[in-house]
Amino acid sequence: MSLQSVLLRLPKGGPERRAIEAGEIDAIIDRANSNVVLLPAARRALRGLSSDAPIANSLLAALPRKDYLALLDGLEPVTLTYGTVLYERGELITHVFFPVDCLVSLLTAVEGHPATEVGMVGREGMVGIALALGTDISSVCALVQGTGAALRMNAARFRREFEQSLPLQRGLYRYANAKLALARQTIACNQFHAVEPRLARWLLMTSDRVASEEFILTQAFLADILGVLRAAVNKAAGSLQQRRLIRYSRGKIRILDRQSLEAVSCRCYTRIEA
Repeated sequence: MSLQSVLLRLPKGGPERRAIEAGEIDAIIDRANSNVVLLPAARRALRGLSSDAPIANSLLAALPRKDYLALLDGLEPVTLTYGTVLYERGELITHVFFPVDCLVSLLTAVEGHPATEVGMVGREGMVGIALALGTDISSVCALVQGTGAALRMNAARFRREFEQSLPLQRGLYRYANAKLALARQTIACNQFHAVEPRLARWLLMTSDRVASEEFILTQAFLADILGVLRAAVNKAAGSLQQRRLIRYSRGKIRILDRQSLEAVSCRCYTRIEA
């Protein structure tokens, strides 16, 4: 559904059309096709074109302004919806994604066991980092775990921009190193720490990446990413909820006391975020 087709459906002079023309509406939801149409003002704000609007993705925000502006024509605002697989392990990477307020889980599987999370990407990073490291094949499954906005660029354009921008190269190499450190710390954490502090760590990391204290996570998914039974997740989440650190109902989690949750979390959280 395009903006033009939306306008054609609305009566001239009607309240909906007046609101769109006045810039009072940021986006239109096409529920039949699970699509979201961003209006021009929202697209400009999302890209950071407004002089007083911060760039929403941290990797892009760290670039010198001229390097960021060189990327703009190739950046397309999109909405990533929960459950969407951006690419499977072993598939060709056709696009990279710079999340704004969505969350993407990076999963890998061992034969006979559910897929386990080995990384997560939110507004701090980019999905498709393998392209910056010289390969166009994904080593993980990239699954959208939290619905939200992102900026997308096709792989060919990304390669050209990456080759021409030294600041972009430096930023992505630092980010790749941080992801490697995260994976190493996560392995150690899963091996030696109890479920409750690991759950607290994961909730805090998720909150940081979606820039919200509330998000949706099912017990089944939490059990898979933590590598434990659902009963263990239920017990740990119940303990955190009983102490009023979180509220957890039907997959919706809200952090109520962040400071206390950080105290419960293992030290891996501060090490990973640093």
